[in-house]
Amino acid sequence: MIKNDLILRAAKGEKVERTPVWLMRQAGRILPEYRAVRAKMGGFKELVETPEFACEVTLQPVDILGVDAAIIFSDILVVPEAMGLPYTIVEAQGPRFEKTIQSQKDIDSLQIAKVDDLHYVMDALQLTKQALNGRVPLIGFCGAPWTLFAYMIEGSGSKTFSKAKKFLYANPQAAHNLLEKITQSSINYLKGQVKAGADMLQVFDSWAGVLSPEQYNEFSLKYISKICNEVNEVPLTVFAKDAFFARKNLGLLNCNTIGLDWTMDISESRSLIGNSKTLQGNMDPCLLYADNDVIKKETIKMLRAFGPQRHIANLGHGLYPDTEKDKVKFFVDTIKEFRF
Repeated sequence: MIKNDLILRAAKGEKVERTPVWLMRQAGRILPEYRAVRAKMGGFKELVETPEFACEVTLQPVDILGVDAAIIFSDILVVPEAMGLPYTIVEAQGPRFEKTIQSQKDIDSLQIAKVDDLHYVMDALQLTKQALNGRVPLIGFCGAPWTLFAYMIEGSGSKTFSKAKKFLYANPQAAHNLLEKITQSSINYLKGQVKAGADMLQVFDSWAGVLSPEQYNEFSLKYISKICNEVNEVPLTVFAKDAFFARKNLGLLNCNTIGLDWTMDISESRSLIGNSKTLQGNMDPCLLYADNDVIKKETIKMLRAFGPQRHIANLGHGLYPDTEKDKVKFFVDTIKEFRF
C-alpha cells in the first residue's frame, strides 16, 4: 500500500483532497545533495548506471522538497544504447552519439532491446521502491520513439534536428522501420519498469515541436499510441513538448494524463483534450527565479485555472539547474497548502 497515493488517484480521475505535485528534473543540480553524490562519480552517465547512487538521488527530492512522487533517476538515451547505439554525455554540451543511423543497413544492425539489456535501471527501481517503503509512488519513464529517433540520426541535440527531419523525407520507409524497433524496445522497457516497481509511467516527447502536424501524426503519435495501447498496467502520462497543434489528437490516446508545457493555455487545452484525461503542468520554470510573492500568486492562479480535480501540478518543462532550492520548495509547499 502507498500512503500518499494522490498522484495515482488524480491520474485515474478519482477524487483528491488537494492537487498533487512533482517536478520534471526534480533530482538534479538544484540540490547540493545531488551535486555531492555526482562528485563521487565519473559523470552523469556513470551515476545513471550505478543503481545504489541512482536510488539515492531519486529519493532526495522526496526527502528535501516534499514532492508527492519520486521519478527514477535515469536518461531517455539508455534505450538507444541498449539497442546497440552507445552514447556519451559531454559536460556542458549534452549527449553525443559517435555512430549515427544513416541507412537501412544501420537499422538492421540494431536489436530490439530487452529488459535484461537495461538491468541497471531495473535494479535502481527495485532499490528505490524498497527504500520508499510505500511513502509515495515511483514514476518510471522513457523517451518517445520520435525523440529517440531524432538523437539517433542527428547524433546530438539540435535546434532544428534537420538531419533527422531530412531522413523522414528522404527515407520514410526506413524511418518507420527504425521507429518500430524503438517502439518495441520502449514497450519492453516500460513493462520491465512496472515489474521492477514503477507505479506510474511517463513518455517524454521532448522534440515533438520540431515536426509539422502531419509529420507528427505519422512519425510520432502513431508510435506513442502503440506504447499506450500495449502498456496499461499502471497510469501513463504523455508529455509532448511544444506540440500545441496536437492536443486534440493527444487527447485520443489510450493514456491517463497529458502533460502541458507553459505555452499551452489551460482552458483551451482542456477544451481540446476533453474531460476524460488528467492534465499535468504547466508552470513556466522561469517563474522560480521570481520572489516568493510572485511565485505564490502565479502558482495559485495556475491551480485555479486547472481546477481541483484531474490535475497533477508540475512545471511546463524541467527545472533549470541554476534555480534556488528554496524557491523550488516554496513552489511545492504553495501547491500542497492550497485548498479550493
